[in-house]
Amino acid sequence: MLKIAFHPIYKHPLPEGHRFPMIKYDLLPQQLLHEGTCDDANFFQPGTPNDTVILAAHEEEYYNKLINLDIKPSAARKIGFPLSNELVQRERIIADGTIKGCEFALEHGIAMNIAGGTHHAYSNRGEAFCMLNDQAIGAKFLQNEGLAQKILIVDLDVHQGNGTAKIFQDDDSVFTFSMHGSGNYPFKKEISDLDIPLEKGITDGEYLSILKNTLPELVTKVNPDFIFYLCGVDVLSSDKLGTLGMTLNGCKERDRYVLQTCFDAKVPVQCSMGGGYSPDIKTIVEAHANTFRLAQEIYF
Repeated sequence: MLKIAFHPIYKHPLPEGHRFPMIKYDLLPQQLLHEGTCDDANFFQPGTPNDTVILAAHEEEYYNKLINLDIKPSAARKIGFPLSNELVQRERIIADGTIKGCEFALEHGIAMNIAGGTHHAYSNRGEAFCMLNDQAIGAKFLQNEGLAQKILIVDLDVHQGNGTAKIFQDDDSVFTFSMHGSGNYPFKKEISDLDIPLEKGITDGEYLSILKNTLPELVTKVNPDFIFYLCGVDVLSSDKLGTLGMTLNGCKERDRYVLQTCFDAKVPVQCSMGGGYSPDIKTIVEAHANTFRLAQEIYF
């Protein structure tokens, strides 16, 4: 069964007019249930992970300041959300959704998190709507529990996974792959194990050709025990914060190719949704929903 992490805290109240589309975390599970892609049994509610699990990926000083809301105003502005106890708790619960998703993926081949993909969180700071790096935490959890040794992180959000790249820059056991808009945030990129910067307005065909010429060879070369997939839908041409030219169908075919590659290689995969900022919320939800539809089609 496809297991999906979801908690009501995912939809956190924000000031009116905030550019982050928090409502998608309510609408996406509703859509999946309404159309029959999933039922209630597919969803599980994560809790608060043990601090030691988080501290495997984050510096203790930063984490303590975060949970005590002792972040400097300049650092808080870089995060982009008004800080509160509930917001920090939300981030911890999202991380637990990915941690538990790792365990479900080992059992069923795949697991999903309605939220997550907080790849701009560094070990010692947060930025760009990210405070705790859920997939980095998940990777450390798998390794520390002896559940995986070699891990591949496939980050196809339109923004480079800068925090993830930095966390694992000196760790040969985790291979970071980021394929992103060259002109997108972050404007000062980190160095992933493999970065593929994409030119503005790249089409579906060009994008998919690059992906197909890269991913299978990468999976063979890295030979991972586990894959994390960050499937941001901010690659769409309609995205307010993206620079690429992909259609809804192109984004769907991207997800199909990644998930089929993981399935064929028999490598468990955990998927976090990442970004999506198209003006029409229906476009965001539809693009995300396609990922779940494909997971059901390919795996179950």
